[in-house]
Amino acid sequence: MNGKMVRFKCFSEIELKSIFLISCLLFLVLILTSCSAPQKTGSEESDLIVVGFSQVGSESDWREANTVSMVEAFSVENGYRLIFDDAQQKQEKQITAIRNFINQEVDYIVLAPITMEGWDTVLTEAKAAGIPVIIVDRMVDTNDPDLFTCWVGSDTRREGDIAVKWMEENLAGPLRIVHLQGNIGSSAQAGRTDGLEAGLKENKDWTLVFQAPGDFVQAKGQELMEEVLSEGIDFNVIYAENDNMAYGAIDALKEHGIVPGKDVKIISFDAAHDALNLVLSGELTLDVECNPLHGPRVRSLIEQLERGETPEKFTYVDEVLFDASNLTEEIIAQRGY
Repeated sequence: MNGKMVRFKCFSEIELKSIFLISCLLFLVLILTSCSAPQKTGSEESDLIVVGFSQVGSESDWREANTVSMVEAFSVENGYRLIFDDAQQKQEKQITAIRNFINQEVDYIVLAPITMEGWDTVLTEAKAAGIPVIIVDRMVDTNDPDLFTCWVGSDTRREGDIAVKWMEENLAGPLRIVHLQGNIGSSAQAGRTDGLEAGLKENKDWTLVFQAPGDFVQAKGQELMEEVLSEGIDFNVIYAENDNMAYGAIDALKEHGIVPGKDVKIISFDAAHDALNLVLSGELTLDVECNPLHGPRVRSLIEQLERGETPEKFTYVDEVLFDASNLTEEIIAQRGY
């Protein structure tokens, strides 16, 4: 052995017993750990209901409140896993998102559509995959109504009619109206526009002096009002199809020394928290509610489907209007958005 002495350690009897005992204890710990571990057939999320939600974007306070409502409703604590997709105002992104949801084999698809048209193909794919589709907020226009399971949202034509009736009863003519429209082709825009156009036909002393889409965005609302003011258009009413465009219009008016609510009456929709404070201060004349808190409503529809029930095809949200005569700070403080 090359002249080297190999040394072997000799353990005492006590040391050998200690080593044996430690080995036995380690083996026992491994056995107990294995036995006490829960026996799972899948991941911890296997019992969660998976919901894919395609949202329009984040263009307004209303939309952000709507997103928060959905995220809170479809939490893990409530038994759901939410796959959220922000379409950034692009229909093609929503169509891609729906196809991704189908590939991921979600249990339900929730769609807040940017426009009414152009959904038949992708909704047919969802139906073929056996995935129920719930439409929320805006409406879709399909050749086959069975392509979606149900819808929940606001009656935006009714909102327009409510605003027009209030204008007829509270504003003395003649009215020269600036109309700031939302996303052209969306049901929210179509309903509120149809309401105003019906009012224009019925009231001969009403004149539409300007009409253009501001896409429900505050900056675009301000840009459109700057255009109206720079062109010297004579007007005394602004009909803005959501609060954010109304905010932009108010900013433009103030920059030109025009007092909103006094020199110009402003009609708006949504009734968000900040807008209602403007109604109290007198800068907004009327705000028609469009409630964004659809999360619990959609979850209720899914719970019905999970129980094997058939929910109503269309669920309309009850909504009201706010002006100086019926709004208080207490009402604003109690609202959820």
